[in-house]
Amino acid sequence: MPYSHLNDYPAEVRERAARIRLACFDVDGTLTDGRLIFDSEGRELKAFHVLDGQGLVLLRKSGIALAFVTARASAVAERRAAELGAQAYTSVADKLACVSELAAGLGMGLDEVAFMGDDLPDLKVLSRVGLAVAPANAHAWVRERVHWRTAAAGGAGAARELCDLILGAQGHAERLLAQVLE
Repeated sequence: MPYSHLNDYPAEVRERAARIRLACFDVDGTLTDGRLIFDSEGRELKAFHVLDGQGLVLLRKSGIALAFVTARASAVAERRAAELGAQAYTSVADKLACVSELAAGLGMGLDEVAFMGDDLPDLKVLSRVGLAVAPANAHAWVRERVHWRTAAAGGAGAARELCDLILGAQGHAERLLAQVLE
């Protein structure tokens, strides 16, 4: 049975997703709900959604490189990236420069990169990549400047929606579903 949800996406978005070889994600507000939580000793806590994690693993297993790109210093984000097989770039002042360098190092252009972000520090990179995506609850200035917006909010399955889109557009979804059902 073909991946039935693929036609839910606009044709241009499907075409862009079919070319993606690197998927990059902002962390706060994209992979998390955006809240910054600190314990009584000042240690940062973050909550990541397991649906997003599963989607990221499926992307990686399908040959898509993964990266977390965040302006904040975050040992928690670094640990989660390592668990999922993603590269982590923290304390990034210029996300476009970071993603451009990463893509060039992997031998690809920015047209082969997807980036998901939710606020102003993400706009420059979102304006240059092949597939720019924002979670449903991204700031309005970002939502109106991306190729596609998810139905889910950041930290609540938004990243999984992007993963599913890429997997479906590249023909991996059916194979992955068949493997699960065997």
